[in-house]
Amino acid sequence: MTAKKKKHWGSTLDDFLKEEGICEEAKAQVAKEVIAWQIQQAMKKEGLTKKRMAELMETSRTQVDRLLNPRDHNVTLATLEKAAAIVGRQLRLELV
Repeated sequence: MTAKKKKHWGSTLDDFLKEEGICEEAKAQVAKEVIAWQIQQAMKKEGLTKKRMAELMETSRTQVDRLLNPRDHNVTLATLEKAAAIVGRQLRLELV
């Protein structure tokens, strides 16, 4: 019988992030980046400019810029839900 080879050396990325105390922060950052990217792609598909998106959301262009900025975490769930609905999508959050 041959010994089973270990695929990885050291810890996983999750383990490393937990050890550094930044796991939750990193997950939140990734989630915001993915949502911002998905909204941008849906806007492009629908032919919506930032200006038109702001009009449909009944908000300012600055707020749309915040929404689409993956580094800006100062966006409410209500804003994300409204933006998703305008581009024909649905925001889904779940506890796992």
